Amino acid sequence: MDEKSIKEEVIRTIEYYIEGARQCDDILFYKAFDRNATMSWAEDGSIRTVPIEELLKFGQSMGKQEVDYKLTVCSATEDTAIARIESHFNKAGTYTDMFTLVKGADGWKIVSKIYHLYKKN
Repeated sequence: MDEKSIKEEVIRTIEYYIEGARQCDDILFYKAFDRNATMSWAEDGSIRTVPIEELLKFGQSMGKQEVDYKLTVCSATEDTAIARIESHFNKAGTYTDMFTLVKGADGWKIVSKIYHLYKKN
């Protein structure tokens, strides 16, 4: 498979995450994330890491929402990838998200997400 096709598959996986957030749909959410995925961020100088289910619970508490995003980085091999998006969720805020993805038997899955939440002025 050529690099362009690989990147298109990676982007499709990220779009499952975005569309899952828009629709508050856990089926779409798990089309994007591996069940053992983690999410990490910095909070008050400490590094926090939680199972990805915490993101799903947060999304469910927000309900359906409008989401805009822009892919700013995508680099991939045949079975690994990294991606970065700038996103705005009308209820949850504005973020920089960085993802690590791996291609397994079920296709591409996000195995880790790190993020930065921009503070509102």
